[in-house]
Amino acid sequence: MKKYIISLTDQEREQLHRMLSAGKAASRKLTRARIMLKADRNGPAPEWTDEAISRALDVTPRTVANVRQTFVEEGWEVALSGHSTRNHRLRKIDGECEAHLIALLCQPAPRGHARWTLRLLADRLVKLEQVDLDSVSHETVRQTLRTNELKPWQQEEWCIPPDKNGEFVSRMEDVLDVYTQPDDSRYPRVCIDELTKQLVSETRVPLPLEPGHPRRYDYEYERHGTCNIYLIFAPFRGRRWVKVTDHRGYQDWAYLMRELVDVYFPEAECITVVVDNLNVHVAGALYETFEPAEAKRILSKLDLHYTPKHGSWLNMAEIELRVLNGQCLDRRMGTVRWVEREVTAWVAERNAAHATVDWRFTTADARIKLKRLYPVPQPDRVVPALTVHHTCAKLGATEAAARARQRAQKRTRAKHASYSLEK
Repeated sequence: MKKYIISLTDQEREQLHRMLSAGKAASRKLTRARIMLKADRNGPAPEWTDEAISRALDVTPRTVANVRQTFVEEGWEVALSGHSTRNHRLRKIDGECEAHLIALLCQPAPRGHARWTLRLLADRLVKLEQVDLDSVSHETVRQTLRTNELKPWQQEEWCIPPDKNGEFVSRMEDVLDVYTQPDDSRYPRVCIDELTKQLVSETRVPLPLEPGHPRRYDYEYERHGTCNIYLIFAPFRGRRWVKVTDHRGYQDWAYLMRELVDVYFPEAECITVVVDNLNVHVAGALYETFEPAEAKRILSKLDLHYTPKHGSWLNMAEIELRVLNGQCLDRRMGTVRWVEREVTAWVAERNAAHATVDWRFTTADARIKLKRLYPVPQPDRVVPALTVHHTCAKLGATEAAARARQRAQKRTRAKHASYSLEK
């Protein structure tokens, strides 16, 4: 007479049949399910012997006996799935202690420290009497934080625009409208931006690659000042031009604008230029560099559109500058000529590939995703005539600049409309 008898209930038997018909469980689990069904004394079919089960399922008789014993002593679930391989030791940091740990990370670091470290957190938990001194280490803290979904130590750096600011949204929609205009050879659209590159050289010759050693270089370097890199990017044509200058000033900007008009786009009637709010990106730089007639000639072919403050990400040239910095400039370069040579090679490769930017952010998207930036319209109210005259008499430079920008936009749209009628 067998010592260990398997007697399945109707529910257990049905669940085993369902698992076998699905066939999605582990093979070891499916084998145990077949053993229990064939060894079931209460089943519709007669009970099989251990030898018959071992021959049918290609297992040893000892395996069948172990399943019988486990079923009787530890239950149906353990006989089917086996013992868990997880470590069942008590956690050194329980749920309450983990909550205190996350709360610590949400607070500023102690004085004299830029950030929380694992050892600081472990010591603070001991001081708060949340854990024992001998039961927690920095490695225990690391493993606890790794498995927690909250990551309060992570930080993101981004440009925060002002809330409900009419000036911001007006300039933003102005730039986005520029990106949606049709491409026209007589009215090209370009984005211009610049970056400063620090010129540094090696003080010792780096050691080359060797078997068992990577390339090694000395942390010490020699600084040779800085240079400025202007980038003119025509995203809708896949073209870009780069100019390296010794410094950045009014005259450098003015000469760049003259090259844009006379060299890069000599046949254009008007060039739409998207720039940021740097203090040298102004029309006055042309008059401070050239004669009035020459400055007027250059300015008449330019339609400047400024990105809003805290919104320079709207300039596609920033995206291209990031690619330039990551692919070409992220290394030590000691001379301006070296920078020019490398940048020229990078520009030739990018232009040959017709690399561009797939810009998809539109005004409609901005009004949905950046709704918080749009001011709430005020209800209509009657303004006394005296107040109107007083306001008009005190128009500032900002309002005058806005009106000049609107007039330039109207001229550009009129030119586009006339060109479309001619076609």
